[in-house]
Amino acid sequence: MKTDAHILIVDDDREIRDLLQEYFQKHGLKVSAARDEDEMQAALRRSPVDLIILDVMLPGKGGLDICRELRTHSRVPIIMLTAVTETIDRIVGLEMGADDYVPKPFDPRELLARTRAVLRRRSEPGGAYRPMEQIFRFAGWTLDAARRRLLNPDEVRIELTTAEFNLLLTLAKSAQRVLSREQLVELSNQNGDYSYDRSVDILVSRLRRKMEDDPRSPKLIQTVRGGGYQFVPEVVAE
Repeated sequence: MKTDAHILIVDDDREIRDLLQEYFQKHGLKVSAARDEDEMQAALRRSPVDLIILDVMLPGKGGLDICRELRTHSRVPIIMLTAVTETIDRIVGLEMGADDYVPKPFDPRELLARTRAVLRRRSEPGGAYRPMEQIFRFAGWTLDAARRRLLNPDEVRIELTTAEFNLLLTLAKSAQRVLSREQLVELSNQNGDYSYDRSVDILVSRLRRKMEDDPRSPKLIQTVRGGGYQFVPEVVAE
């Protein structure tokens, strides 16, 4: 993990911004703060960031809409903050492309630990999968584990979030095997940043939208009723 990682906190509550800025800086992180989308965009223009902590309830454009728009052009890790604790809201946040989701009120120590875990996944590719020199080819696709990139059959790079990449790598390494949701959580979620099986379904849905010709009739990642998921194509590892 980068010891000088730059964190951008986007929250309209000044007390929360000040608290997190002081706490994170005390623990060796560079921190910028913004109260809404306009200030966030200004901060992003001034300096690149390594992770965004984004509140759902913001004045003007909400955090979920901001997250969705960021995901159209950026893979920067995003941790959502919200006072809403319903599971459906966590699911929506993950579907928009968030890497993690922390409800308010929160313990700053937990948020720091989750932030470090997401940064560690990004800066130390593979975790349990080291060494990561292998390249996996399947159905015309190329998954480069060392560079953490996915190329489609036309050699166009497909942007994946950290969680999406880790899950796809797990599936490719276990091609033709049926893996339960519990196994996929254990194998792909090495830092324990999500713990409920529904998150695997969300990630699979996102991968299908990015990779399948028809996500409703998937050819690559198939659902096995009562079993979990199976990565169908033959995979050649180099």
